[in-house]
Amino acid sequence: MLVTNHVLSGAVVAALCPGPVSAFTAGVVSHFLLDTVPHWGDVEFDEMVPIGVRDGLVGLAAMTLVHGATPPGRRLRVLAGMSGAAFPDLDKPALLFFGRSPFPRAWDDFHVSIQRESRDRMTQEFLVGGAFLAAALVAVRRR
Repeated sequence: MLVTNHVLSGAVVAALCPGPVSAFTAGVVSHFLLDTVPHWGDVEFDEMVPIGVRDGLVGLAAMTLVHGATPPGRRLRVLAGMSGAAFPDLDKPALLFFGRSPFPRAWDDFHVSIQRESRDRMTQEFLVGGAFLAAALVAVRRR
């Protein structure tokens, strides 16, 4: 799944959490749950890099947008949820820049084993992203 979609889902789950620690934890859990849903992927690393770079930048823009739309008293919690949701995918930039994952092998093996990827699901990623963006903007603003 694109990291942007993980980030936006992290904002949604964070809005339901009482504080930043639970929001970060819920974000990490949401990442793994979403990775079990069929999504785009199953491409070679070199093919994924240009898409991943663009997606990472869009994910940062999404974090900025949602953070700005969040009332000040909830911003830390929402930022923690978005960060937690993106956290498991830090292996990709680490592999690109440092040649290795920052996570233990068991973590990486588990992360790979739950993926349900197909290179034919990019349209689905965009539709899911739009839905998560709308849900995130509503969720972070609700009382």
